[in-house]
Amino acid sequence: MTALRACPFCRELFEAREAQTCPACGLRLEALSRLPPSYDALHEDPDEPLPPHREPLPWTYAGRFRGPLLALAVLGLAAFFAPWVHETAPELRDLSGFGLARRLGWMWAPAVAFFVMIPLVLTRRSIHQMRGARVAVAFLAATALTTVALRLLFTPASTLLRPVRFTWGYGLYATGAIALLALIIAAFFGGRLDDLPTGQPRRGDEVLH
Repeated sequence: MTALRACPFCRELFEAREAQTCPACGLRLEALSRLPPSYDALHEDPDEPLPPHREPLPWTYAGRFRGPLLALAVLGLAAFFAPWVHETAPELRDLSGFGLARRLGWMWAPAVAFFVMIPLVLTRRSIHQMRGARVAVAFLAATALTTVALRLLFTPASTLLRPVRFTWGYGLYATGAIALLALIIAAFFGGRLDDLPTGQPRRGDEVLH
């Protein structure tokens, strides 16, 4: 079969040395293995539909924790610009997560994590892709949560010559709560495989997964 050549239009078969063009159509013959299935072959043996867990879902699909994760990522970004620190000494000022990140480079981690989470979750449009992204989403949420924990554990040192007095703002606690909730939800992203809705007509005897 590998030595056979065929007409791209009428699919008449010829041996490799028999002809270079189709006598009836005048088209150049191509190797049979390089041609796609013919129209008749496609109707006689149609392709099996995609399994339900690989079917693409609408961009607006919010089920299987896709919507909640997107909402948490947006809220996490908003909390990054909320007050994180209320400082009364050595200066009187309020600092957001953005303000802290401008002074400490590692404080950008929550913003980067939530920013990356948005397209990561948004582009997962099948159950298979959602379930495959669980670890990545959990890692991003854990990154933001770890940053908040380190900020709470390691506070600026106060000295006699330079006293440091401050209180934590609601933005810091909100970021930690959002990251923790996203970390928990990430474990269920994509839902279960024993409940698979499908939008394609099926015979009923296919192996779905």
